[in-house]
Amino acid sequence: MEESQARKLIVEVGKLLYERSYVVSSDGNVSIRLDENTVLATPTMTCKGRMTEECLALTDMDGKPLSDKKASSELAMHLLIYKMRPEIKAVCHAHPPHGTAFAVAGLAIDEPILSEVILTLGCVPLTDYGTPSTDELTESMKPFVAHHNALLMANHGAVAYGTDLWQAFDRLETLEHTAKIAILARALGGAIDLPKDAIEKLVNIREKAGYLTESARCQACGYLEHSNIECELDGKSVYKTHSNGEKISFTREELIELMAQVAR
Repeated sequence: MEESQARKLIVEVGKLLYERSYVVSSDGNVSIRLDENTVLATPTMTCKGRMTEECLALTDMDGKPLSDKKASSELAMHLLIYKMRPEIKAVCHAHPPHGTAFAVAGLAIDEPILSEVILTLGCVPLTDYGTPSTDELTESMKPFVAHHNALLMANHGAVAYGTDLWQAFDRLETLEHTAKIAILARALGGAIDLPKDAIEKLVNIREKAGYLTESARCQACGYLEHSNIECELDGKSVYKTHSNGEKISFTREELIELMAQVAR
């Protein structure tokens, strides 16, 4: 993609993130990989709803500035994804409220309740907490990046990535929409998982269609044997219904308050 087009697109997506309350203030960051060694990224300490094309920063793949604009302090997570996934050309990091609620509650988005999500996104694992803008954050992401197209970061937010910026944004939007539906379903008594045979069909379809490769099947055992079962990826337990392995329950009053918050 030409740099001028990329600048326009990042500003457009930044406004969408802000208008949909996926970010507030100077939260979040967006980037596009222009070529083998050039990344265009949102600047540090700038509201994504008020960015201009001129304020965006250029860096190389090691984060070295290629312009007089300073890139986001969290650019390292973008560079990690680009290095681990050469086909990825764009990254969106934000704090969408419902998805981030899962992250702060210690929950992955891994319940097989929506066929479209299984087909196009797969499960969204929860990474360990890492201090933003440090190596802790990127280290916690490493076991997951190769196998998933979106991640929740404990007590932080969400990141999604794709072959272009619209795909990255769409995946972030799907993550947030799924989280909202899951919260509403829990308030109504709990979601009903899709049947195992239906999940198997969806996994096969998505692989044939190229939505996700077979490497993402580490999540499928969580789908097919779902019910607080943990899976291992690179020797590390990565899926849990809750960070402490317990189910979440609500009192009647808590459910009423939750519904009221969602309605607002």
